[in-house]
Amino acid sequence: MAEQATSIWRPRSAWAGIVDAGQIGAVAKAEVTVLTLEDMGFATLIVPPGSTDLASATKRMIGLDLPKKTFVSLSSTHGVAWAGADQWLLFARGQAGFADLLKLFSDHAAVSDQSHARAALRLSGPRVREVLAKGSMVDLHPSAFPVGATALTSFAHVDVQLWRTDDGPEGPIFEILVPRSMAASFCAWFTASAAEFGCRIHRRD
Repeated sequence: MAEQATSIWRPRSAWAGIVDAGQIGAVAKAEVTVLTLEDMGFATLIVPPGSTDLASATKRMIGLDLPKKTFVSLSSTHGVAWAGADQWLLFARGQAGFADLLKLFSDHAAVSDQSHARAALRLSGPRVREVLAKGSMVDLHPSAFPVGATALTSFAHVDVQLWRTDDGPEGPIFEILVPRSMAASFCAWFTASAAEFGCRIHRRD
């Protein structure tokens, strides 16, 4: 009887071999914190110009309003971020059930699953704006970039999308999405830029 084939391929975190937990830079209390966001699902949604069907479907299926230009709608489990004209980024905090959700969305938009092509981080702390300001022209001052704002920009020639969530006890919180193939380049830039303030890295495996 023929032996059953066993796959040698295993899922691998986008940050495996790139980010290790620990502190870098200044030895005093870290003023910037990095948390890897693992097991998230991402997909682009594109609709014909002027279509309104996706807005009602999004509200019905995940309870969120389809955001207008430069904003993101967030819940504890899902998010939808504006990502260009008639285009949005849909994400889930866990991939369980995400494929089924995308099938439902495919009745209302052109859907492209990006889960294995993106890498995500949560960046926070009292000096995080100063670090991000080293690499982007986007004005992240609270008056220009309030909670719920999103932007498509680049850091060190790496195209990203970032958005601001509710502030935490230690200051503003940003989540940032980078191409998986450029995760190492972004991480090298960010940790070098944050080292003067002290940067604490946490892995969520």
